[in-house]
Amino acid sequence: MSDTATTPAGLRGLSPPGLLFAVLGAVSLLLPFMTLRANRIVAGEGLPAWQIAEPGITLPGLTVLALGLALGLPASRPALRLGGALLALAALIFLLTNGATALMQDAGDYARVSPASGFWCLLAVTLLLAADALAQMRPGPALRAVLLAGALGALWATLASGLLSELSIGIEYASRASGFARATVRHLWLSLGSLAVAAAIGFPLGIACHRVPAMRAATLATLSFVQTIPSLAMFGIMIPLLGALVTALPALQAMGIAGIGFAPAFVALVLYSLLPVVANTVAGLDAAPKPAIEAARGMGLTPMQRLWQVELPLGLPVLLAGVRIVLVQNIGLAVIAGLIGGGGYGTFVFQGLNQTATDLILLGALPTVLLAMVAAITMDILVDLSRRTPEHAR
Repeated sequence: MSDTATTPAGLRGLSPPGLLFAVLGAVSLLLPFMTLRANRIVAGEGLPAWQIAEPGITLPGLTVLALGLALGLPASRPALRLGGALLALAALIFLLTNGATALMQDAGDYARVSPASGFWCLLAVTLLLAADALAQMRPGPALRAVLLAGALGALWATLASGLLSELSIGIEYASRASGFARATVRHLWLSLGSLAVAAAIGFPLGIACHRVPAMRAATLATLSFVQTIPSLAMFGIMIPLLGALVTALPALQAMGIAGIGFAPAFVALVLYSLLPVVANTVAGLDAAPKPAIEAARGMGLTPMQRLWQVELPLGLPVLLAGVRIVLVQNIGLAVIAGLIGGGGYGTFVFQGLNQTATDLILLGALPTVLLAMVAAITMDILVDLSRRTPEHAR
């Protein structure tokens, strides 16, 4: 029996995910939308969306939010569903910014206002709706790049406009703007720098493992063992090892290397990065079709020429997939570097944990999540562009 025959007549033509998101959005409205606190540490009072400001603000915002979720219902209109998600997202920002302004009036110099569980749930629902609509649309790499650039541009415009400055996280940022810039640079150095070093080591090692099967087994087994070490334990192991190395070689200290700080975090991230790079390099080279390699051999190409002109280009999507894994992994693991003085966004996360300041934690956590998402989407686009054979021709 077909799905159409078993679907109630009133629900035909509706998107099941869209219907689920609409229900979840309605339930999320029952949760506190914003929290007003006397200061940055104490627990505050949670307020539903219709109580954060006067009806002239909340009613239009809630109406547009409901309309956006309703536009996500038609199953055969993915572009309309995407527009509905963007409309709902705009309504959330409208309610959040205007609610913060209204709640902060006469609230005291130390008062703080923050998004509550209802806002985060609604934000997740709208983003999931947008992701489901994009998956249905199946945009190509170029369109995805344009959409990503547009989303980042809209985010930058929102942050630069000062609309979020009344929020507690905006106040936390304002008092730490220079430190946030330094943490961003350090986080990028940890993530991208460790990836670059791992690629410089891992790609040649992967090629060697592909050529020598005995070396492949020993190398992958060793790197797999390294990968099983918990991240916090790995960072801790690096401290005494590098400390002993600096003691034995004082010249390293003059280069800025120490037992704590940036160096142990960087080395740990490089070690974690090696397995995906090496394993995907081997898998990518293995994926090259045998007839193509034989044809290259028949044309008189040397082993090195076959590697650069045939095997690596054909295995490039798999190699880039390994780079994607490492990049997203390192962006997340770099947060732990803040625990051993390595800097990065983890500095704010652990400071917030020590001070029981949720918004200070978010100041480090949200940019990390955003950076990981942008990196994943960008690498997915590069992987698609590297595929020589269109999907329909396979």
